[in-house]
Amino acid sequence: MAAKSSAQAKLNRVVQIIAEATQSEVCSIYLLREGVLELYATQGLDQGAVHVTMLAPGEGLVGTIAHDVEPLNLDEAASHPNFAFRPETGEERYHSFAGVPIIRRERAVGVLCVQHVEPHRYADVEIEALQTVAMVLSELIANADLIDISASPQRAAPQTATRLQGLKLVDGMARGVAVFHQPRITIEHTMAEDTEAERHRVYAAFDKMREQIERMAAQAEFGVGGEHDEVLETYKMFAYDEGWSRRINEAIDSGLTAEAAIERVQQRTRMRMRQIDDPLLAERMHDLEDLSNRLLRIVSGQMGTAAQMGLRQDSILIARNLGPAELLEYDRRRLKGVILEEGSLTAHVTIVARAMGVPVLGRVRDIRRLIGEGDLLLLDVGAGTAFARPTPAIEEGFEAKLNLSQKRRAQLAAMRDLPPVTRDGRRITVMVNAGLRDDVGAVELTGADGIGLFRTEFQFLVSATLPARERQQRLYRDVLDGAGGKPVIFRTVDIGGDKVLPYLRDDAGEEENPAMGWRALRLALERDGLMKVQARALIEAAAGRTLNVMFPMVSEPWEFEAARALFDAQHRWLAERGRKLPQHIRYGCMLEVPALAEMLDVLLPQLDFLSVGTNDLTQFLFAADRANPKLAERYDWLSPSILRFLSRIAGQVHAAGVDLAVCGEMGGRTLEAMALIALGIDRLSITPAAVGPIKSMVRTLDHGRVRDFMAELLVRAPRDMRGALAEWAAREGVDLG
Repeated sequence: MAAKSSAQAKLNRVVQIIAEATQSEVCSIYLLREGVLELYATQGLDQGAVHVTMLAPGEGLVGTIAHDVEPLNLDEAASHPNFAFRPETGEERYHSFAGVPIIRRERAVGVLCVQHVEPHRYADVEIEALQTVAMVLSELIANADLIDISASPQRAAPQTATRLQGLKLVDGMARGVAVFHQPRITIEHTMAEDTEAERHRVYAAFDKMREQIERMAAQAEFGVGGEHDEVLETYKMFAYDEGWSRRINEAIDSGLTAEAAIERVQQRTRMRMRQIDDPLLAERMHDLEDLSNRLLRIVSGQMGTAAQMGLRQDSILIARNLGPAELLEYDRRRLKGVILEEGSLTAHVTIVARAMGVPVLGRVRDIRRLIGEGDLLLLDVGAGTAFARPTPAIEEGFEAKLNLSQKRRAQLAAMRDLPPVTRDGRRITVMVNAGLRDDVGAVELTGADGIGLFRTEFQFLVSATLPARERQQRLYRDVLDGAGGKPVIFRTVDIGGDKVLPYLRDDAGEEENPAMGWRALRLALERDGLMKVQARALIEAAAGRTLNVMFPMVSEPWEFEAARALFDAQHRWLAERGRKLPQHIRYGCMLEVPALAEMLDVLLPQLDFLSVGTNDLTQFLFAADRANPKLAERYDWLSPSILRFLSRIAGQVHAAGVDLAVCGEMGGRTLEAMALIALGIDRLSITPAAVGPIKSMVRTLDHGRVRDFMAELLVRAPRDMRGALAEWAAREGVDLG
C-alpha cells in the first residue's frame, strides 16, 4: 500500500495477495465510477474484462452488495436470485462467492469479492479479514482519486411542504425546527503507525466514555424511579463489557488505528445482528451503536453534537437512530420531539423518551434527505405524520388540532373523578394496562379503577440477564403500592414467540408462526424454574393484600391447573417458612386461543376471573397475522363473527358467576367499547390514554338501548356492522370522540 507504484498497480497486487491468502482462484475489486460499478482489478478473471465489465448498483451479486451495503457469502453463487452472468469475465467455472462493500462516508463506493471453483462457504474470520482490507482500500482509493466521492451526492432537501409518515413510538404533538443529531464521523486514516499508542488512545477513550455514562445516569431526571432506570443500568453494562473492548484491541493488533478498530468491530456487530432474526437483539444493537459512536467521537476528538452545542430554540431532533444516553444529553426544555429513520417500540430510547415525555416518530424513510437543518417541523405522532416546511394552511390546521387536543385533554382530565356510569345507571369498570413501574401513576392520573393487565414480561425484555427474584419482588411491591389499594392483575410472563430473550434460549428453533408457537404459559410450564421464581416474588410482594394472578395463552384446562398447582406449591413452601403471605389469591386466565372457548364448562368452576385478549384472539379466529400490514386492516373487530363469539362467551361466563373483562386493544376504542358493553362485558382494561374517552362514551350511553340494538344486529347481521353501530351512536348522542 505504501509503494510508489500507481494506484492501479497497487490494486493489482492487492487482489493477488488476497487470492493467495484466502486460497481463492479469483479476487476482484469493483469501484463506483460515474454511478456504475467498474471492474477495476482482478486475479483469476479474464484481464480483458478490467475496465470493461460494468454493473449498476443492485445488479448482480456485486451490485447487490453495493446497494444493500452488506456482505454476501454463498457456496453456490448461481443460486442467488440476483446472480448475473457476464461472459466476458470467464467466471462460469466458479461456484462459491463472497464479497464485502468498500464503504466511504456511509455509502458503498466499491466491492471486494473472492470466488472459488468448488462450492465452499467462506469462514467468518475470512469475511472479517475482507472487511478490514476493504476499510484500508477505501482510504487508498479516495486518496488516489479513483472514485468521485460526490458521484452520488445526497440530494438537497426539497424546499416545498413535505408530508412524512412513520411509526408511532411515543405519542404526542410538537412544533420546532429541525436539528440534526450529528453527522457521522469519517475515518481518514485506517493504518496505525504505532500500535501501542493506538491502544492507549482507546483505553483513555473508554475511561472518558464510562465517566460520561455514569454522570448522565446520575443526573437523569424522570421524577419517580421507573423501568427506564433498568434500561440505563443495562446500557452501563454494555459500556463496561470486556468482550467489546477486547475485540477492539484485537482489531488494533491487526494494524488498524483506534478509529478504524472501533468502526471495524461496529461493522462486525452489524453484520452478525442482521443475520439473527431476533427483534430484541436487533434493538440491543442500537445501544451498542450509540456507544460505538460515542467512543468514536471521543477517540477522534470530534465531540461536537447538537446536544453539546446546545438547542437555541424549540427543536425536533433528527437522527438515524439514538441510544438512551444520547437522548439524555439534550435540554428537555428545548427538545420538543424526535424523528428517527429507524427505531421501534421495544428500543431502549423509546422507553426513556416515554419517561421524559418526548414524542417520537420512527421508521421515517429518507428523513435526512427530505429535511434540511433549520426547517420548521410539525410533529403529530398520533396520526403517524410530520410536516416539513408547512404551508400557512397546514400550520393553521395543525394549531387548530393542537388546541383542540389540549382542550379535549382538559375536558377528559376534568372527568378523572367521575365514575363511568351509563345513563341508565350501569357501572362499567375501567382499568388500565401497564408494564412499567411508571405506568402505575396512570391509575391516579386518569381515575381508573385499577390495573387490569400488568405485563410482567417487560422487566425481562429490558434486562440483559434474567431478573433476580428480589428485583421482581421489588417491582411487584412498588406496583401494588403505587396502585393505592386498587386491584392489580399480574399476568405471568408472556415471552417466547416474537418476544425472545437473548439469555433464555429454547430448543424450539426458528418458528414459522411465532405467535402460535412456544411462548407464554407453554414455555413457562416447561421452564418451571422461571415460573417458580416469579410465583414466589408475586406472593411475597403481595403480603397482607389480595394477589390477582392471570395466566396467558391457556389452550386447555389442564394448563391452567398445572400453573395454579405450581403457584399453590410455592405458597405452601413460603408458609412453611413463616413468610408473610397475601390475604387472598385470585386466579384467572386469558382467553386468546379459540379452543379454550369449547372447554369453558370445565374451566370456569376453577376461575375467579377471565380476561379476553382480543389482539391474539382475532388473529387466531381469522388466521390473519396482525403484524402483516396487508392483513392489519382487513379483519374488523366489529365483524359479526367476532361479536357473536364474544356474545356466546359473555353469556356462559356470567352464568357461572365469574368476572369477565376484555384487556385487548379493542376495549380502548370508543365504538368497539360500546359494542362490548352491548354484549354484556362491563369490565375493560385499556391504555391510560383511552380512559378519558371511554369514560365520556360510557356516560352518554344508555346500556339497555344499546343491548337491545346489538341483539337485533346479531340476529340479522348487516354487511357493515361498524357503520350500523356508528350510525346508531350518532342518533343516540353517544360521545365517540
